[in-house]
Amino acid sequence: MKLYIKYMVSIRCKMVVKEELKKLGFNCVILNLGSVEIMEELSPEKREKLKLVLLKSGLELMDDKKSILIEKIKNIIIEMVHYTDELPRLNYSDYISQKLGQDYTHISKIFSEVKGITIEQFIIAHKIERVKELLLYDELNLTQISYMLNYSSVSHLSRQFKKVTGLTPSFFKQLKDKRRNTLENIGIV
Repeated sequence: MKLYIKYMVSIRCKMVVKEELKKLGFNCVILNLGSVEIMEELSPEKREKLKLVLLKSGLELMDDKKSILIEKIKNIIIEMVHYTDELPRLNYSDYISQKLGQDYTHISKIFSEVKGITIEQFIIAHKIERVKELLLYDELNLTQISYMLNYSSVSHLSRQFKKVTGLTPSFFKQLKDKRRNTLENIGIV
């Protein structure tokens, strides 16, 4: 049985979910960002118990098909931007559409209706947050970062960074207060 979990966007979240399922006596088969597959069927009582346990950890068990689709889209983007060393070279719309096995126009429309921003805006917000992270690590230069995140040029990355943050990448790097957003709060209007 596959379960979908809202706000499960990091490795730490996966560990929390796995531990909570274990405590409740469930056997995890597959654990991905935003979803988990278990062997057992969930009785209404066990489902409610799991819902409460997840809520205590800031996570939500989802039932609504639109919410599940939105979480799948968000998790594909988060995994693509934050947990891969290089973004796919094909068009993001094609990539997301292939991953979900659905028409991009359809998923894009639902995402915009529910989130109030486009998928492209959500991707840009995450890419800029990733740029901040990479700048703070100070292991890669801007040229390497722009290539890694599939920007056409360093100037394109810099323009987009300034548009989103109000700062140039080099000025951001010089700031003493280097705050980053949590993954859960990126793209929230």
